[in-house]
Amino acid sequence: MKFRQYLFLLLAVFPLLIKAQYSPTLNAAEIKQGLESLNVSGSVLYIAAHPDDENTRLLAYLAKEKKVKAGYLSLTRGDGGQNLIGTEQAELLGLIRTQELLAARRMDGAAQFFTRANDFGFSKNPEESFKIWNKTKILSDVVWVIRKFQPDVIITRFPEDARAGHGHHSGSAILAREAFAAAADPKQFTEQLAFVKPWQAKRIVWNTFNFGGNNTTSEDQLKIDVGSYNALLGKGYGEIAAESRSNHKSQGFGSSRQRGSAIEYFSPVAGEKAKSDLFEGIDFTLNRNPGMSEVQKLLNDINATYQVSNPSASVAKLLKLRELVKGKPFKQELLDELILACSGIWIEVAAANPAYALNDSIAVKIQAIARVKEDFPYSINIQEMQSKVKADLSPNRMMAMDRKIFGSGDQLSQPYWLAKKHEQGSYEVDDLSLIGLPENHALVNGIFKIKIADQTIEKKYPVIYKFTDPVKGEVYQPLVIAPPVTATIGEKAFLFNGNESKTIHVELQGFRAQVAGTLIPQLPSGWSISPEKIDFKLEKKGEQQSLSFKLSPSAKSIGGDFALNVMVDGKSYHQGLRVLSYDHIPVQTLFPFSEARIDHTDLKIAGKRIGFIAGAGDLVPESLKQIGFEVQLLSEQQVIHGDLSAFDAIVTGVRLYNINEQLNAMQPKLMKYVENGGVLLVQYNVNSPLKRNDIGPYPFGLSRDRVTEEDAAVTLLAANHPVLNYPNKISLKDFEGWVQERGLYFAGDIDPKYTSILEMHDPGESAKNGSLIVADYGKGRFVYTSLSFFRQLPAGVPGAFRLFVNLISNKK
Repeated sequence: MKFRQYLFLLLAVFPLLIKAQYSPTLNAAEIKQGLESLNVSGSVLYIAAHPDDENTRLLAYLAKEKKVKAGYLSLTRGDGGQNLIGTEQAELLGLIRTQELLAARRMDGAAQFFTRANDFGFSKNPEESFKIWNKTKILSDVVWVIRKFQPDVIITRFPEDARAGHGHHSGSAILAREAFAAAADPKQFTEQLAFVKPWQAKRIVWNTFNFGGNNTTSEDQLKIDVGSYNALLGKGYGEIAAESRSNHKSQGFGSSRQRGSAIEYFSPVAGEKAKSDLFEGIDFTLNRNPGMSEVQKLLNDINATYQVSNPSASVAKLLKLRELVKGKPFKQELLDELILACSGIWIEVAAANPAYALNDSIAVKIQAIARVKEDFPYSINIQEMQSKVKADLSPNRMMAMDRKIFGSGDQLSQPYWLAKKHEQGSYEVDDLSLIGLPENHALVNGIFKIKIADQTIEKKYPVIYKFTDPVKGEVYQPLVIAPPVTATIGEKAFLFNGNESKTIHVELQGFRAQVAGTLIPQLPSGWSISPEKIDFKLEKKGEQQSLSFKLSPSAKSIGGDFALNVMVDGKSYHQGLRVLSYDHIPVQTLFPFSEARIDHTDLKIAGKRIGFIAGAGDLVPESLKQIGFEVQLLSEQQVIHGDLSAFDAIVTGVRLYNINEQLNAMQPKLMKYVENGGVLLVQYNVNSPLKRNDIGPYPFGLSRDRVTEEDAAVTLLAANHPVLNYPNKISLKDFEGWVQERGLYFAGDIDPKYTSILEMHDPGESAKNGSLIVADYGKGRFVYTSLSFFRQLPAGVPGAFRLFVNLISNKK
């Protein structure tokens, strides 16, 4: 009973992972693909700026047809984009997109790399990107990846000029070209040379494109037909590419499968110029290294005699090959994987519980089997190195044993790039060995020596947690190593109105039994809190406890961070708990800093009841509730069939008109609501695709105009308009302290019946007046705003709150 209660608590915190993470065994066709890959040397690195920039069809072709090592280096993790599947922004969105990229790579067969660059949002030119990123720092990361991966060819997705369409895009091409030369220069980034050698790729090319109305291809460019069909996999590379790209679900990039011929074009950038073949002058065979003739002969024999119906028949020759390639440049890790696969070996190490505190011992179940026939000619035995557990594996008989062997260590299950606070532009990572990695290595592993005949293979198996769900069956999740206690604050920002007090709720979560300590808040200048500290004690592992503080500003209060210090056994912890659970990626557990932004302002509120129609996902409803509004989430059916007259205003979530199939039925009802005296505020939408074009009562279009400088100058075009005067008097001071950007996808071709309220522009550009337009319609008011309130309100920007309140307030 106690275990069930504990399991319930932990599963409430760590939701189910639908797509299992387990120790997969290669099927016979995949083994054959791997055997053929052993014949190939060399690698190709693709470089661009964001998740989704990569050419998945080309990567799949390189990895599975050419069988070279293929890799994608994304400068950023996509932190600055929008989220179509949830409300996560910034680092949390970057974490989701990291896992989406890894899911994509598992399908197309390429490796995944990143730099420390942070996606700070749209950039209009590479100069702005480099100013914020610190060009030298990010260039060093690109050089590091090149020196480690050693590509023969480097491919960029974008050109270095405005045709790239984004300052990050063109910046990625510039960094790729400069890194192409710098990686070969022993005088550059010399600190890396203790671990890697300079590396000169043969050439760097630009993978030209024909999309977005911009065709940069031409028939005199190098070209490859990457639309071929892989009979072993039963798919063409256009099909694999679609499956890969469809993992970018947070961006809405579900793709249809393409079949048949597909030409990719390439333009030279630097290095030795190829005349007719992208891989001209590059030896991808084993002969590029001396002394490989005997290896090649044996490998040819292995491939020729491989039996799809009996992979274990190849084990003898593979073991001989393993002995032959010792000390030679060869795909040793792949060879070991193929030997284990042909021997039918499956090993799993599962923990008894989903989460453990730092330095806890971990009870595990070790299971192993060699799924071969009784006449398999070799003995197989395994030894787990930490526990010294040994076992002989009989053909097709499962071995299982329980052991309490693994210590959790003193590292948290925390994404390494989020372990430290960082400035805008780049993450802080001190350990050079981590730079470039897509995610942390598993913290807790079973390390096995697997002996087949006279050959010993050493392999790590990450410790996982699994259980059986009565509906979903066997469910796997990553093992979590946590602080002894986490303290989670409910909001990331709190805005105080004048000198009002607020109650700040904190959720404690214990990851160890009998854990006691003290929760001590830390405040910016001018704030007071009661109580000044709270002692706590959690009796059971998994126990949760709710605590609260009363926080009050004064006239001299300074905006800043409210942070919590958790003292346990004389040590200080400062982590909260956040779990991201989506069906298409592994459950992500992280421990963000236990802090929230606090600030105060003079904020007057008119009206009370707000209806909110969810779009692609934002935290505006929670922000409005925090300042005193009653917010009701409205379904499509409530809008279409319900009575909307009780709402003082209705707000639509971001990109509603891009994603909601019921808009044609809802729109007449919303317009009638406005006509009868209501206020409708529509947040930004992208210009394509739209579910309907007539968003407001009078015509306007959506452009791609945006203002990316968050501190760009603002002009009040209609200073006397009610939305700038009631109930709060809006001034230019209200546009101070904004984050990431002013706005995006501004209105254009605006009907004269609308009033443009603001004018703004980025440096060197013409003034734009489509960020906020307002029209009276009947007795009510329609507002369309491209201002990024979906970022400003959750960040607690005072002026953004004051303006937003005005927009949803109509003086009766």
